Amino acid sequence: HDPRLSIKHASQVVEMHESPAAVARKKRDSSIWVATELVKSGEAGAVVSPGNTGASMVASFFVLGLIKGVERPAIATSLPTLTGEAIMLDVGANVDCTANHLEQFALMGNEYGKHLLGKPNPRVGLLSIGEEDSKGNEVTKEAFKLLKASSMNFVGNVEGRDVYSGIADVVVCDGFIGNVALKISEGVAEMIKRLLLKEISGHFLGRLAYPLIASPLANLKRKIDYAEFGGAPLLGVNGVTMICHGRSSAKAIKNAIRRAKGMAEGGVRELIQRDIEESHSHSAMESEQ
Repeated sequence: HDPRLSIKHASQVVEMHESPAAVARKKRDSSIWVATELVKSGEAGAVVSPGNTGASMVASFFVLGLIKGVERPAIATSLPTLTGEAIMLDVGANVDCTANHLEQFALMGNEYGKHLLGKPNPRVGLLSIGEEDSKGNEVTKEAFKLLKASSMNFVGNVEGRDVYSGIADVVVCDGFIGNVALKISEGVAEMIKRLLLKEISGHFLGRLAYPLIASPLANLKRKIDYAEFGGAPLLGVNGVTMICHGRSSAKAIKNAIRRAKGMAEGGVRELIQRDIEESHSHSAMESEQ
């Protein structure tokens, strides 16, 4: 096999239907747990897993631990937009969040955005039901105030319909809303793809014109294909954990490994830790005044 690869044996497997807590209680020789321990020991720079998402989170939480000052980790996914790419977090790690949690997600997403998108000052938006700062529930309205007072490039509330317009580089939300929004987007993209192919193949003119539109269609498919983005990092843990779709292709895993490598080499975790520490120091100074 490739000399760059080495194999570490793990005698257990965490099935997709198993409770995430099971990995900590009785499956500490599973591939997910063993791989995470390799990151902890420094033998590996990152763990990439298309397995049980909850188990990956539990292993990362117990083995790697959270960055000092981080209250909750967050899953940050990449989304295609009209202007390129955006990041949305959280998309599943936390179903219930406070305003402070959302502020921390923004801080973590801001650093990840600098690294991934190559933008020194990413535009950060808060997912809500209206653009006005008075829109949303109590949590998002309080989060709006915190983000507006921060040093980040906060562009205000972002409505669901504008997420893919490229109005923001980093979109912040709780894990419940984020996961629902992500799954709806995946479903709509799949539906459009199938309807388009059905219309083209079902009509003579469509079949006749297909050779002319094949290249643009291939480009469109590439832009909305989750495999191009690879995986979603679990931000806030003391290491690099890349969570992949359960149905990931070889291409998706390749791109997930590439992104995980970039995060490890780019010191994203250390930059997040610095921002969290600065945020806590700023909050402490305000409390004393």
